[in-house]
Amino acid sequence: MSSRLTGIGVSAGVAAGPVARLASPPELPPDTGAEPDPDAATARAREALDAVAADLDARAAKASGPAADVLLAQSMMPRDPALAEQVGKALASGRSLPHAVAEAFGVFRAALEAAGGYLAERAADLDDLCHRTVAQLLDLPMPGLPDPGHPYVLLATDLAPADTATLDPKQVLAIVTEQGGPTSHTAILAKSLGIPAIVACAASRELADDVEVLVDGRAGTVDVEPDPGEAKRAVQVEKERAQAVAASSGPGRTADGTSVKLLVNLGSSAELATASEVDSEGVGLLRTEFLYLSRTTAPSVTEQVESYGAVFAAFAGRKVVVRTLDAGADKPLAFVDHGEEPNPALGVRGWRLARRAPDMLADQLAAIAEARNRHDADVWVMAPMISTPAEAAAFAEQAHALGLPVAGTMVEVPAVAIRARQVLAGCDFASIGTNDLGQYTLAADRMAGELADLLDPWQPALLELVRTTAQAGRELGKPVGVCGEAASDPLLAPVLVGLGVTSLSMAPAALPEVRAGLAARTDADCARLADIALAAADAAEARAAVAKTE
Repeated sequence: MSSRLTGIGVSAGVAAGPVARLASPPELPPDTGAEPDPDAATARAREALDAVAADLDARAAKASGPAADVLLAQSMMPRDPALAEQVGKALASGRSLPHAVAEAFGVFRAALEAAGGYLAERAADLDDLCHRTVAQLLDLPMPGLPDPGHPYVLLATDLAPADTATLDPKQVLAIVTEQGGPTSHTAILAKSLGIPAIVACAASRELADDVEVLVDGRAGTVDVEPDPGEAKRAVQVEKERAQAVAASSGPGRTADGTSVKLLVNLGSSAELATASEVDSEGVGLLRTEFLYLSRTTAPSVTEQVESYGAVFAAFAGRKVVVRTLDAGADKPLAFVDHGEEPNPALGVRGWRLARRAPDMLADQLAAIAEARNRHDADVWVMAPMISTPAEAAAFAEQAHALGLPVAGTMVEVPAVAIRARQVLAGCDFASIGTNDLGQYTLAADRMAGELADLLDPWQPALLELVRTTAQAGRELGKPVGVCGEAASDPLLAPVLVGLGVTSLSMAPAALPEVRAGLAARTDADCARLADIALAAADAAEARAAVAKTE
């Protein structure tokens, strides 16, 4: 008889097949003590780290979009000279080479975890890099994907970017992990690859290899040993639904014809070609951090003009919402003195960084304005981590003065949602970042896997703040969009529209399904679904109640 496991669905789709588990990382041999030649051992460590970095570069060259960017960023970690220096210190203290490497990575991991926020998200990546380096040193197989000789459902405690980014959708039917959250690398990359995925499914650790399962990435369920006929029908229904979705086109609209702008999120120049080809109404979130992170000096205005201009040219005639630099505290810049902060997640980041480096924001806005003047895109700008009406008004005034006619704010801080009417009175629009707004509202770190239920975008408290913000926008005649991962959930999208949201920005691969889902529902349907979700006791109940209406 079939049993059902539950987790958080992070990439829609249905698939059935036997499970296969990610290979275990290499075990450290007993520590044999000090190396006879510490200098030679340090050199071996450097060679192993370089080999791991080169392997990641090779994987990045085969990948594209978010996957390539993630791998290239990860390949920079083993090349950090400070890591090799830490290995040398561990060797000097009398550790054998494999244990010295593990100790060095452990030091950096602890530092990232202590920093919190974005940096804490990278801590798990270091585990994978450590395992790969140790395997290189011991001449053992690299940890990674299984190869059972047939398509399979991949099981893992969690997935490193090196594994997720190079998945073959023809072989990996679906992904189920014990840990992870809605904004983890697994979620983001699986969605970009179109592979059904479920995270935070702790019970999946009990599944043995080759057990048949039916995975529903939309519902977040794993049926163990399902009835073969039912599984086949579920997959066929999903196939037919996918075909219907692929055939949809045009602007986003409800069944009544109410416009809901459907936009794409864009995080780097590597994603530009793919994103610009999607049938969207533009870019709802252009992240600009890729120009600043991993640099020792700030990008020049000229360099920024060229980079923004490439995006504006690719989206000529369409809307492009540029988010100014979201760095500082949890995403430190090498060329800015960030000082010491007791709680980086609540520290000086985004708009707040202008307190320490006002010229950097001024240069960025000037570059965006100049690029806008050279191209035909409908350019909007918004600032991250705005907390008060005065901050929103000050940013809008500065942007307007530099020739940018439409300036708004991200809604990531609960105070902005609560005071949305006053905030929107001083700027032109708002865009809700549900990832950050959710973590601040529920006081749950985005990367804390055991708190994934609190980070679920279906949380009624989070939806209440979305409604509050959207209602303020409606009263003032100013648009309010959602650009967090919540916008890419085709079941949640009608709820967001029912709450009053006027645009949704998402991963490009998610847009067709969201468009089809909205086209099947009237304005009244969306409002009713919003009421159902808001009346629920928790996220799981909200999702289940809305799903029953389909």
